[in-house]
Amino acid sequence: MTGKIKGIGAYVPHNAIDNRELERFVETSDEWILERTGIRRRHIAVEDTTVSMAVKASKGALEDAGMEAGNLDLIIVSTISPMRIMPCTACEVQKEIGAANAACFDLSAACSGFLMAYITACAYIESGMFRHILIVGSECLSNLTDWSDRGTCILFGDGAGAAVVTAAEGRTFAPAVYSDGNQGSALTLQSRHDRSPFNEGGKDYGSREYYMQMDGQAVFKFAVRKVPQVIENVLSENRMKKGDIKYYILHQANKRIVEAAAKRLEEPVSKFPMNMQEYGNTSSASIPILLYEMKERGQLRSGDRIVLAGFGGGLTWGAVIVTWK
Repeated sequence: MTGKIKGIGAYVPHNAIDNRELERFVETSDEWILERTGIRRRHIAVEDTTVSMAVKASKGALEDAGMEAGNLDLIIVSTISPMRIMPCTACEVQKEIGAANAACFDLSAACSGFLMAYITACAYIESGMFRHILIVGSECLSNLTDWSDRGTCILFGDGAGAAVVTAAEGRTFAPAVYSDGNQGSALTLQSRHDRSPFNEGGKDYGSREYYMQMDGQAVFKFAVRKVPQVIENVLSENRMKKGDIKYYILHQANKRIVEAAAKRLEEPVSKFPMNMQEYGNTSSASIPILLYEMKERGQLRSGDRIVLAGFGGGLTWGAVIVTWK
């Protein structure tokens, strides 16, 4: 048995902030942001939360799969922006959608999170432990963003995407996944949960270390080098050629990163769909949101071979080949 995506869903908050509105917070411009990132707008949660967005995306995925929540065996939520530490976001989703029979846990791998959740779900299915798994990427990054930092506030947005992965007959593709903790300082976020009676002095939770901090050049160089490499690795591992792949679905971080990957792979950029212009970088939600939009536009056909590739904090990166439902 192999894991196959049977349903896909997504949700983004209705409140959208375009580049010109960011001029109220930092010295920037629409032209400057668009040229460097490809981002025009990002959606920001006001009434929504990481849980509520995950629930809405999950309900859409279940409806697309034609499945009742009670049939789920497992829920995995990837997030770096949970509402609370306990209960985990997956348990909150379970409660809201009525998936009483599902085991639940969260996974933290930043922008590689949805990819890691998919690989984890497939491993459980191939082992015979579970048959019906809901995987979710949900992020409320606006709560973690320093809106006075021009280097990061222009990048991030909020949203959620979900997929139902089920046991099916078919070929199992080996993933390619890597991590390099030695480069972790390139993208960091200090926990606010670091206070105890044994720590001397108070914590200033308004300081920048308690918001996302990024060495933009280091992350860019890492991504444009490692993403094409890991795609080549996953194709080689599974004895497939670039001509066998219909689309490459990359984490939506930066238009220049995606274009550089296409160039290094010597593949047309038309095989690398993008939507960061509307949503910005939504971390673990970006891949499923893009998949959902492509499905809604009729771009994905049954039997299409696609590559999912994630990269981000950790540093972590990876790729996997998927046969569309």
